[in-house]
Amino acid sequence: MSKNKKSSVLVQGAILAAASILCRVIGLLYRSPLREIIGDDGNGFYSYAYNIYTIILLIASFSIPLAVSKSISARLAKGEYRNAQRIFHGALFYAFVVGLIAFAVCYFGAPYLVPSGAVPALHVLAPVIFFSGILGVLRGYFQGHSTMIPTSISQIIEQILNAVVSVVAAYLMVRSFTDVSTDALKYQRASLGAKGSAIGTGAGVGIGLIFCIVLYFMYRPKAKKQIKRDKTKHVESYGSVLKILIFTITPVIFSTAIYNCSTSINQSIFSFILGNKGYKELAIASMYGIFSTQFNVLINVPVSMASALSSAIVPDISGNYAIGEKAALRESIDSAIKLNMMVMIPCAVGLTVLADPIIHLLFPTATDLGGKLLIMGSVTVVFYGLSTLSNGILQGLGKMNVPVKHAFIAVVVQAITLFPLLYFTQLNTYALVIAMIVFSFIMCVLNARAITKYVGYKQEYSRTFLRPFIASVFMGIAAFAVYKVAHMITRHFGVYLGNALAVMIAIIIAVLVYMVGVVKTGAVTEDEMRAMPKGYLLVKLCKKLHLM
Repeated sequence: MSKNKKSSVLVQGAILAAASILCRVIGLLYRSPLREIIGDDGNGFYSYAYNIYTIILLIASFSIPLAVSKSISARLAKGEYRNAQRIFHGALFYAFVVGLIAFAVCYFGAPYLVPSGAVPALHVLAPVIFFSGILGVLRGYFQGHSTMIPTSISQIIEQILNAVVSVVAAYLMVRSFTDVSTDALKYQRASLGAKGSAIGTGAGVGIGLIFCIVLYFMYRPKAKKQIKRDKTKHVESYGSVLKILIFTITPVIFSTAIYNCSTSINQSIFSFILGNKGYKELAIASMYGIFSTQFNVLINVPVSMASALSSAIVPDISGNYAIGEKAALRESIDSAIKLNMMVMIPCAVGLTVLADPIIHLLFPTATDLGGKLLIMGSVTVVFYGLSTLSNGILQGLGKMNVPVKHAFIAVVVQAITLFPLLYFTQLNTYALVIAMIVFSFIMCVLNARAITKYVGYKQEYSRTFLRPFIASVFMGIAAFAVYKVAHMITRHFGVYLGNALAVMIAIIIAVLVYMVGVVKTGAVTEDEMRAMPKGYLLVKLCKKLHLM
């Protein structure tokens, strides 16, 4: 792969990853006021509804951007602009039909899919599935043209409106509940609060769709010019396009759905067993709310970068695979995994050593449970980050069924692990974390073996895993020590402000220590650093500080 092309892939991945991180940060910022408004039980009901919504969305449309970008990029690599446009039109038709079916299943099946307290929220989320499908096609179209900027900007706008509307709508829904002295009133308040939060999700998707439609019509004249210059003799019929989409999208859907349905399966097992053990629905929702809102949301912040990088690299892998560039293909995989681990490993270590301070920074009135779950399960950041990326790599190689098989195996083993942990012990939410670790680890191992098998890729371990880990250990020690010392000083400013200042100081020092660590251990070379976005500035800074 040429340096320019490699740099372009990293830039596109960085753009999408940066947008994903910003979206997750926005999500974290509004979770705290939302929790104060609707409580852990309200968050629990929303999570129940959102998890089912996610599964139906996955089946209906969530994997469409990946499948569309893969199909379009493969045709653009051969100069088939007319066929690429036909893929886009066929995908819109597919999303329209499947989206309507998914909406009906979600809306009318809500009473059978979630506890009664989560039904209003799922009713609100049902039509969002339809519009998400259309939005997914548009994002896939732009990604197939090797630009992540429309997707990135639309995600940011979507998340901002989601945050604002979620908090406002939830407040308006529960503001009349001044008295919650009985379980019935608490239950009703939590249910309506979850519904308000769901309204925010719908508003976010709506504004993202409008933005992408406007961008498409702005880009349309350029696309028409490319189609006019297209000399391709074989123009694919819409029947063959739909057939290609179905055979491309369906395996991706099953792969992604099975991969992500582990959350819903865990949720169902958790509710069923604890319900049989005598726990009330509101108490179960509260425990699950802490797990999903505090632990899961934080874990997903760095993992979203892996998902973004996966989306960014799939078109490049598909293009190289289509034209038989095996050396460039292996280099793409190597660069993506190395970049992934250079982010995932320090994030996992950082979340471990600063777990409790971060939880109380984001959720001031939270109990200690969220921090304990984070300490126990932060290793899943590495496993999920790697397995998410390797899923995308295998899909880019056209091995759609492979991640499906691996996910199925991992889901079964996870369920076998979770059931006795919940039934025979009092681990409760800790059992959910253990199940996540088991699932993500199995996916990592199976996917890695498959990539080696299909492309002859040999994983390099020292500079990809060991050296970033060594740098992260020093970073973690520095972060923990700095936080303790800083908190002794800043606690005089008050409980919350003192903790917030100490966390921010610790994070700044941690970033600096890690940057020095990866350079000094040789985890990243000068050439690799230059290939990164604005890498020449990093090289210049490192040389000025005599780090290289």
